[in-house]
This record gives sequence, C-alpha cells and structure tokens, in this order.
Amino acid sequence: MTNVAEAARAVLLTADPRAKVAAARKAARDWRLGRLDHAFDLVMPDRPARPAEPELLPPNRMPKRGRAGSERSRIAMIHALAHIEFVAIDLAFDLVGRFGAHFPRGFTDDWMRVGADEAMHFALLDRRLKALGSRYGAMPAHDGLWEAAEATAHDPLARLAVVPMVLEARGLDVTPGTIVRFEEAGDHATARILRRIVTDEVRHVHAGTRWFESLCAEKGIVSETTWQRLVSQYFRGVLKPPFNDSARDSAGLTRDYYAPIAQG
Repeated sequence: MTNVAEAARAVLLTADPRAKVAAARKAARDWRLGRLDHAFDLVMPDRPARPAEPELLPPNRMPKRGRAGSERSRIAMIHALAHIEFVAIDLAFDLVGRFGAHFPRGFTDDWMRVGADEAMHFALLDRRLKALGSRYGAMPAHDGLWEAAEATAHDPLARLAVVPMVLEARGLDVTPGTIVRFEEAGDHATARILRRIVTDEVRHVHAGTRWFESLCAEKGIVSETTWQRLVSQYFRGVLKPPFNDSARDSAGLTRDYYAPIAQG
C-alpha cells in the first residue's frame, strides 16, 4: 500500500493530460477504497509537470477570446476553461500532499474528491474541443493559477484563502453568464458541461471555506478578517463585482468575507 503523499506527487509529476486525468482518478479511487495510508512523508514539487503544449504566456500577453459569438471564439473560450480545469487538478492534489498533515482525514476526503471532479471537468472540455475540431494545447494559455499556488506554498490558510475562496469562487460569478452566451450561440452541449462544472464548484468553494474556518478556529483567530488580510497580501488581482451572492452564500462564503475589500 502506498500513501496519500505518494499518490498526490504522482499526479503532479504526470505531464500528459490524459495520463494526468487517469492518475487523478486512480488516486481518488484508491483513497476512497482504503488503499492509501493517511501519511505525508514526501515533499511536493515546486511546479507540476507540464506538456509541451499549450504554450504558457503571461496573462497580459494572452490573445483576446471574444464573447462566444463565433465558433472560433467559443473554441478559444473552451480551451481557456479546459486549461483552468487542467491546472485545478494539480491544485487539488498539491493541497492534499502539501497540507494534508495539518488537517484531519476529512480534509483528504474532500480534496481527493475535488481532484477527481477537476479531472472529470477537464476530460469533458477536452472531449468537447475535439468534437469542435480542436484540441487542448492548440492555443496558448497563462500560468496565473499556478503562480497563486507558488505564492501560498508555505501556508495552508493562505492557500485556502486564495485558491478555492478567491479563484474558484470567481467561477461562481462568471460561469452563469458564460452559459447564457453559449446557449445564445446554440452551443447547448458546452452549456450542459458548464452547468455541471458550476454545480461542482459550489461544493469546492464550500470545502475551502469550511477548512479555512476550521483552521482559523483551531488557531483562535477570526476567519473573515484573517481571510481579508491574506487575500490582500497574496492575491495579485482585485475583487470586483458582479458577485454571485447566492452561489457564494451556498458555499459558505458570505459577504462578510469579500464585501469589505471588494472594489467598485
């Protein structure tokens, strides 16, 4: 029997997208079936393995995608979403392998499940790209998500504050509008995939918020003001409306967290 850290590290060190999806599913299944020890005896890599494509560019050099009106712009948008889900696989397993020892077993339960979800999301979007005559890697992508992981690699509270509670929560805000644009363009197949993703994202943000609050309570610190301090320190962007308050509230991420530091 191997352990959680070994399984998480194996996912991170797998570059090929299909192989990474398979490794993520295997790790989550092995944990669920009791095949992995709850042990964290390995150091996670500073960066995960990446395929030769897509080319990774700074966010400010990314080409404009448009608003899903043409098939070309829809493919570009799906590709961008696929890349987000691809990186999210690594973010979930890095969270387990890097910080799992700070939490009870339920933390690993949640983030193994999240990792499996992200693998499924990527596989759905990758398949959709192929159905539209494209593929993952055919366009450039940016590395901003992993930069957030690097900035918070030393602190589980900072990682939870920035990755699930800011970056993934932003998906709750913007995905419903993206679904509408795909529906208006007649691309109902992609819209169905995005509905599945945003439903799962509520659970992911909820997991992040719950474990953030749990660790704050253990440390005897106030979760909302701690979150605001960490986001101000480690998140390079700005929090700005519109916010999907109802979805955020369902995930436990109430306005008490983000309203005091939101801009605009």
